[in-house]
Amino acid sequence: MIVADRMMGTLQGDFVVFLIGMRINKPLKFYKWLPVAGAMSRMLEELYSKPELGFLHHESWISRTTIQVQYWRSMDQLLSYAKNRDAEHLPAWHAFNKAVGFDGTVGIWHETFAVTAGNYECVYGNMPPFGLGRAGELDEARGHRKTASGRLGIKL
Repeated sequence: MIVADRMMGTLQGDFVVFLIGMRINKPLKFYKWLPVAGAMSRMLEELYSKPELGFLHHESWISRTTIQVQYWRSMDQLLSYAKNRDAEHLPAWHAFNKAVGFDGTVGIWHETFAVTAGNYECVYGNMPPFGLGRAGELDEARGHRKTASGRLGIKL
């Protein structure tokens, strides 16, 4: 559903933006990178089925280098999931290190950003609910919220 308007995303309180992905360095060695992609699918299925883990939403782009933007309720919940022996992540991480390690066939990466309440801004025009606007709520970007500085509460 396209929202034919200028909208902004809001999320109450602090939250985490987690960027994660992989890079296929040797495309013909699909037996090395395909299990990595499959593990991420299993993790997402688990995360969406257990909202108490703190995972809110994700967006993905797939190419030779993939990127997934994830939104989490807190840093503690993200780190707890990463270390949870009963969750999908830790076995997948061990399997990656055993099968790929540092042989150069598949690169993996992530970046983590802790966002404090009110210290972010975003805008969407003629878009379906997306990104932070889907992880949280969409509001009209009108009046003082029409500009980035206004959404940030900065008077120029």
